[in-house]
Amino acid sequence: MYKYILRRLVMLIPVMIGVSFIVFTMMYFTPGDPARIMLGESAPEVEVQRLRDELGLNDNFFVQYGRYVKNAVVHQDLGRSYITNRPVFDEIAARFPNTLKLAALGVLVAVLIGVPVGIISATRQYSLFDNASMVFALVGVSMPNFWQGLLLILLFSIQLAWLPSSGFDTWKHMILPAVTLGTSSAAIITRMTRSSMLEVIRQDYIRTARAKGQKESVVINRHALKNALIPVITVIGLQFGYLLGGAVLTESIFGITGVGRLMVDAIKSRDMLLVQGGVLFIAVVFSIVNLGVDILYAYLDPRIKSQYK
Repeated sequence: MYKYILRRLVMLIPVMIGVSFIVFTMMYFTPGDPARIMLGESAPEVEVQRLRDELGLNDNFFVQYGRYVKNAVVHQDLGRSYITNRPVFDEIAARFPNTLKLAALGVLVAVLIGVPVGIISATRQYSLFDNASMVFALVGVSMPNFWQGLLLILLFSIQLAWLPSSGFDTWKHMILPAVTLGTSSAAIITRMTRSSMLEVIRQDYIRTARAKGQKESVVINRHALKNALIPVITVIGLQFGYLLGGAVLTESIFGITGVGRLMVDAIKSRDMLLVQGGVLFIAVVFSIVNLGVDILYAYLDPRIKSQYK
């Protein structure tokens, strides 16, 4: 197990190099001059060129990328934001807790809705509940988050005045963003849980458990669900990783100061180092989440644990 974890951590190195190269290339060839943005449109050209020399923006692509990689690896320095002049890591670390909290709440909502609904749909296949849940899943996958968030604000904040429309300070502020973010994931988890349960409950050992007189709740929860959880856990882990990097619209709609909103502002201002650092940070977190999911497999299925050994 330890060798497997170490090997996965070593595999992060080429992933980070690839991600950094792709993002750096995209930002390098994106139109716009960070020095001009920092000084303003009316700044003299001499001052703009002086600032470009100071920031190293006049160097060629490979010199700039090599300097960035060297500072990140040797000095653990992701650079300073062009706009705020603060270290990039500090900017991300200050906002990441809100993004992590939002993603965790979104996944919690998705799991609380998706897993029970998927189990009931599988055990009552083709029933009215099953058909209704599949319609809900289709609507949840198809509905854009920004549109759903605006509808929830109109209903619960403006019409009913039950919940605040922006902020992320108290539990009331967290309800609407968590529901908005978790609905689409809940639909995906519902479909995966249903299909996985349908495959498991048709196995011979499930019929044997029922033939021995086991209660249906024991058959479903102890025998079927545990063996159906592997693909469901995979989807939950992937959704958590996607929510960490894909909560941009939700953070913008509800005025949450998170990493997604920070990166949108950085892209608008051509703050290349901040965008680069944000993408790298999310890539590392996503990889760690996937590693955690793989380790969790070993505790759910002893056969997978034996493969790790």
